[in-house]
Amino acid sequence: MSKYTSRMRGRLVALTAALAVAGGVLAAGPASAATPAGETASRTATQQALDGLVAAGMPGVGAEIRTSASSWFGKSGYADTYTKQRRTTADHFRAGSITKTFVATTLLQLESEGRLRLDDSVERWLPGVVQGNGYDGNKISVRQLLNHTSGIHDMVSTEEWDTAMNGSGFYRHRYDVMTPQDIVAIGLSQKPDFEPGKGWSYSNTGFVLAGMVIEKVTGNSYASEIDRRIVKPLGLTETRFPGTDPALPGTHPVGYSKLFFSTPVKEIYDATYYRPSWSGATGEIVSTSGDLNRFYAALMQGRVLPAAQLNEMLTTVPTGQHFGYGLGIMSRALSCGTTVWGHDGVVWGSLSGAATTRDGNTALAFNINGDWLQQSAPFENVFEGAFCGTTAPTAARASLGPVNR
Repeated sequence: MSKYTSRMRGRLVALTAALAVAGGVLAAGPASAATPAGETASRTATQQALDGLVAAGMPGVGAEIRTSASSWFGKSGYADTYTKQRRTTADHFRAGSITKTFVATTLLQLESEGRLRLDDSVERWLPGVVQGNGYDGNKISVRQLLNHTSGIHDMVSTEEWDTAMNGSGFYRHRYDVMTPQDIVAIGLSQKPDFEPGKGWSYSNTGFVLAGMVIEKVTGNSYASEIDRRIVKPLGLTETRFPGTDPALPGTHPVGYSKLFFSTPVKEIYDATYYRPSWSGATGEIVSTSGDLNRFYAALMQGRVLPAAQLNEMLTTVPTGQHFGYGLGIMSRALSCGTTVWGHDGVVWGSLSGAATTRDGNTALAFNINGDWLQQSAPFENVFEGAFCGTTAPTAARASLGPVNR
């Protein structure tokens, strides 16, 4: 048994909602007397939202709110329900589709340098890759890859993916090494969802292609370009693109999963370790709440992109869901009238959210070390708590939106 599989302890993880609640909710403690009233309300409401996630059956959650003057970390439940380890600010976690904002930012930097245009065709940069079965890369632009209007079918929503990486297939294939071409082929095996520019549908396949465009333009992998252009300049010392390494660095929670079985299951499994080449440019990143807050704040404050490219990124298209979508970034209009910008991400054993105000002065990043939350209200309440000081979204939301793995 390898060091990665030994974490399974030879059995299913016996976690239930009752155990999580019985384990106790750990509050963050009272606010300082010097804390402004608005921040006190935000922290109190966010803590209530975190407790609500554990009450809804999630194993544990940690969240950091960072403002221009202070930072606060709240937690509830457990990072490891067996050892009763708590969540901490040092936790590294798989942030899933938050990767997409880093990928889009890199392409927008390349545009600012005159090395490509958003309206370049996919065919120009990846000749012959998106052709056949109803696809024509000449008619699909880089912009459409980034805002999910390309019509390219999501590889996650295929029988091939479901068989290989969901349910029992996860344990057979989680250490397989996948190339971007392998992943794209799964998506392109299905007909387009619609003609390019004629609809909106979340496509992980499109972002794998976006990563391939970065490599074609620069001669370097998307991960190395992101590291050189974003991670190192911003001092994101805890952010990684692990490639084929199944391990997680430093302190990290157990990743509890129901493995996205096609039918609901009660059993919960340990999915902490797998090779993230399955996710690639659509969801590979490993980070911490602190690093994600620094990234999104810097992005909104114009420290990563020129104003013209940032405006392009924040130009949204309608999605028919409770968020708008720009170029690798989501916009949420909250109950208090504030709109925040960021992304969600879910991969096996991990569900994350990150957002910041338009001025970058208040940022939130949080991670749940479980992947099966079905009702979105407890998830959305974290945003409402952090930015509005309430836990009452204005409207019921039936789902968490796109499956961002």
